[in-house]
Amino acid sequence: MFVKLTPGDIKRYNWYIWRFFIGCFSFVVLMILLTAFGVFGQLPSFRDLENPKSNLASEVISEDKIVLGKYFVQNRSRVNYNQISPNVIHALISTEDNHFYEHSGIDFGRSFTILAYNLVGDKQGGSTITQQLAKNLYSDHASNVFARILQKMKEWVIAVKLERHYTKEEIITMYLNKVDFGAYNTFGISSAARTYFNTTADKLTPDQAALLIQMVKGTTLYSPIRNPERALTRRNFVLGRMTKEGFLSSDQANELKKKPLGLDLKPSDHNEGLATYFRAVLKRDIQKIFADKSITKADGTPYDLDRDGLKIYTTINSNMQEYAEDAQAEYMRGLQAQFNEHWRGVSRWKNIANFKLLLDQGMRRSDRYKELKQQGKSDEEIKQDFNTPTPMDLFTWKGDIDTTMKPIDSIVYCKMTLRNAIMSMDPVTGYIKAWVGGTNFEHFKYDQVKMGTRQVGSTAKPFTYAVAIENGYSPCLEVDNVPDTIKGYGAPWCPGSPDTKPGKLTLFQALAHSQNWITAHLMKLVTPTPVEQLIKKMGITSDVPDYPTICLGVFDASVYDMTGAYSVFANHGIWTEPTYLLRIEDKSGTLLYENKPKKEQAMNEQTAYVMTTMLKDVITEGTGYRLRGKYGLTNPIGGKTGTTQKNSDGWFIGITPQLVTGVWTGCEDRDIHFRTLALGEGANTALPIFALYMKKVYEDSSLGINKNVDFDLPKSPLTVTLDCSAYSQQQNAAPDANKKTGL
Repeated sequence: MFVKLTPGDIKRYNWYIWRFFIGCFSFVVLMILLTAFGVFGQLPSFRDLENPKSNLASEVISEDKIVLGKYFVQNRSRVNYNQISPNVIHALISTEDNHFYEHSGIDFGRSFTILAYNLVGDKQGGSTITQQLAKNLYSDHASNVFARILQKMKEWVIAVKLERHYTKEEIITMYLNKVDFGAYNTFGISSAARTYFNTTADKLTPDQAALLIQMVKGTTLYSPIRNPERALTRRNFVLGRMTKEGFLSSDQANELKKKPLGLDLKPSDHNEGLATYFRAVLKRDIQKIFADKSITKADGTPYDLDRDGLKIYTTINSNMQEYAEDAQAEYMRGLQAQFNEHWRGVSRWKNIANFKLLLDQGMRRSDRYKELKQQGKSDEEIKQDFNTPTPMDLFTWKGDIDTTMKPIDSIVYCKMTLRNAIMSMDPVTGYIKAWVGGTNFEHFKYDQVKMGTRQVGSTAKPFTYAVAIENGYSPCLEVDNVPDTIKGYGAPWCPGSPDTKPGKLTLFQALAHSQNWITAHLMKLVTPTPVEQLIKKMGITSDVPDYPTICLGVFDASVYDMTGAYSVFANHGIWTEPTYLLRIEDKSGTLLYENKPKKEQAMNEQTAYVMTTMLKDVITEGTGYRLRGKYGLTNPIGGKTGTTQKNSDGWFIGITPQLVTGVWTGCEDRDIHFRTLALGEGANTALPIFALYMKKVYEDSSLGINKNVDFDLPKSPLTVTLDCSAYSQQQNAAPDANKKTGL
């Protein structure tokens, strides 16, 4: 039964309807006004709008402008509008806000037609790009419907403010720098391009841009990693939208829809990428610099490397870093196999000193032990846990392996794993080009380039020879290679000499063949104090005792310090501080810190040149001959091998006019080592890595490292005779003139 309405009834009902809509509209307007005036909570100020909060990753940049890695809470890098591919802009506008360039922050017409669009399958988002940016920048996610209504009004007000204060290009850039792209903690289009396609934001193709933009609707739901089929369907939908909006032709879209996802995943992780050890050391150094120099933001708060988007410019060359890491991996894989075979079937308990103590120390230092202690476990319970098999992730040179092992056995495994460190620098500028602090940062985080020190062995011998040359001793002077005891420094001391060359040897030959007795004899003549002083002037920061044994390297030093010290020989006697940090800028490009290396004349220029000549002899006829004989490096190279007591440490430091490189190899604990000199000497454990690295460097002509360049002569005429035949004739003609005696 229907009630017939009179014209008066219709007029009255129309008035009720209009009053309802006018009331709702007035209520919305009132609520917006109250929101704008901050009644429901303070809105961001103009300054807040100019400086939107965003967790920006700080980037570590190489000398060749490659991003080595990032420090981040969210993996986010900011780019400018002109650094974003138009394909990304087109995909975003087509899918999320096709009236973006027409509205002023709020598209009311769009809001009322979204339902109709979705009903016919042409799905689009309900909010404009500006509103989404407002939500991403300033709003927390509401917990209930009423809070969401207030939040939505705030977003509208903020969106209008954004439109007033920023251009459309700036708004879309902020949006793309802010948006979440899901996997691997990836935020912003720059990081997304790198993570999913190993490219930059300006090089994204239409199909790549569509795949990334489709994730905006749901980073998990449309993840190309977790849900590739759904992501492919959604990508093709975005390509269709781009066609409808006129950014692609139908033929282009159809062709692109046939393509696979084409992922080239390069996730950014603190444990991955180039120079992981270097980046960890650099971060600590920067934090210390900021604290020591009171470098803060304008409001006085400290900078946060993980959030403030700093640009950190370094001296590392990405190619040389890669060559160093590759050389390490290539040789250490085989050396570890030698080490494992060397110990196969040999009792560690009987042949490794303090083995039980080492295992106990390793257990107590482990995270597992600390966690069990925090849980209140007794020592007996902890011991039982360490002897109970459990799933393990172990490092090997063939890749990580998942296995089941007793935790105590995993400690033995790690203790028996060789470690290695490499540093390469320009001796003139002091700029460090490559830094490999260990074998695998994820498993062994301790940096062995700068943070760790080990006994330097025979790599210290050139310091004593340099003092002798500085004091007028000729490198051609012949010396009886016999024991000579040094007294007056506590107990009398005379070193052993495992590889003695009998008879008379020149100082050239004695250093080339690393003869202990002649080195000790030189120490007896020049005395320890001048040698210790020279070592310090050459940049060794660790403790060097004023004692005769330092001539054989019975002191600890870092790869960083020793490589810097050898640069003195290649740089006319000038020590230039090894430098790896150039400058730091904030996210706007404002300079915060600039570093300039220190320089000091550590030795006479002529002495330095003589030492380069003597170190070249180490390669042409001495302990470093393997460089020429096996690896074919016949160009001007000097260097020195080093092997410490019981073969615990193997060293090689090589010098060229343009590059000085230090290499160290050993185990975590000095009591674990090769049991024979043939396997444990630096010529076998360190020198080959230098050789492989240098071969890669020389093959890359873009680096400008010329293998045919020799060391420069001193600026003043050379007063030291380096031709030993001519020297002998001079001595026979005038035996008492200009000759150091007593040798």
